[in-house]
Amino acid sequence: MLSNPLIATALIFALIALGEWLSIISRARIPMLLTAMVGFLVCVWTGIFPEDILEKSQFAALGAILVGPAILHMGTMIPLSLLRSQVKAVLIALGGVIVSGIIILVIVSLMFDYGTAVAGVGPLSGGIIALLITSEELASIGRSSLVVIPALIVAFQGLFGMPLALNFMRKYAVKIQNQLDNGTFVPMANEVAATKEKTKASPLRESAVLKLFYIFIGAAIGTTLGEVTPIHATLWCLAIGIAGLKIGIFETKTLEKANSFTITMIAIVFVVIGTMADVTPQEVLANLPSILLILILGTFGIALGGFIVSKLVKWDPLKGMPVALTALFGFPGDYLLCEEVSRSAARNEEEEKIIFNELLAPMLIGGFTTVTVASVVIAGFLVQTL
Repeated sequence: MLSNPLIATALIFALIALGEWLSIISRARIPMLLTAMVGFLVCVWTGIFPEDILEKSQFAALGAILVGPAILHMGTMIPLSLLRSQVKAVLIALGGVIVSGIIILVIVSLMFDYGTAVAGVGPLSGGIIALLITSEELASIGRSSLVVIPALIVAFQGLFGMPLALNFMRKYAVKIQNQLDNGTFVPMANEVAATKEKTKASPLRESAVLKLFYIFIGAAIGTTLGEVTPIHATLWCLAIGIAGLKIGIFETKTLEKANSFTITMIAIVFVVIGTMADVTPQEVLANLPSILLILILGTFGIALGGFIVSKLVKWDPLKGMPVALTALFGFPGDYLLCEEVSRSAARNEEEEKIIFNELLAPMLIGGFTTVTVASVVIAGFLVQTL
């Protein structure tokens, strides 16, 4: 029965739905993605789900295809005027990964060894791409025994980062509400995602199929550029979304206008859950001391670096530290947390939009800085020192 793709998809979807339900009734204190990931791990370990349930579902394959279109969509939510104002978010994100990297390399090298420290630093600061780089390099130099460390770091780093970032974001949302009440709130941009249609509405402009086609063409171009240039495809997709919004090819929140955003995000959550598919209880227990140390030191270092740089650039640390912590979960976690916090903290629809707009841009920029750029550089450099 579980070999049926629809049934397998429905069972995994049930975990996501449970996470969404818990997030709503807990007012975002329990992140949806956290519930889905832990629930999946428990179900696989206890035999409730077969180990290959994601392969049988086939929905994760769709999610892998939709990452590019989703990132392009994110670009259409960030006008250039706002993007130029996010230099501080970039500095905060970099400060977090640099401080955590130094702390891990020093302390973990002393307590375990330098190879263990290096195996954890890159993936901790970025996730999947850094995991692939680190794993390939470790295998090529005959250190395959260390490959399990970056895999487990990637599998569990969100469990540390998401609740902490969520807590900071909720406190910052309360500050925004207080500023709105006393009239002192100054938005980062007057209208974060405001653009006007440059042409009159027509059937060709309003067709959801054509809108989705343009998105896929843009994402395909970004993916191609990522393969033929040193710049990663996700950055190209983001840039194409931003530029396409500016010149009028795409609309604001383009996937939503194509009636495709929800299914896209669910499919990508399947991909994120899949990063935990190969983790076994034995691997967790054998490497637990070093993994816990790396995760604890790394989370502390990222938050500390975010706090220090936030103070230096004159940002509220409650806003800056979550930006740094995006290194631990990246996309789509950063977007989902913004959505959960704004939905749960807001007292009305207008306030929800204000909080969401204030959180989204720096969180996305912080995530792309760490996950897409910094982690690749750090992982690629450090593994060469082994």
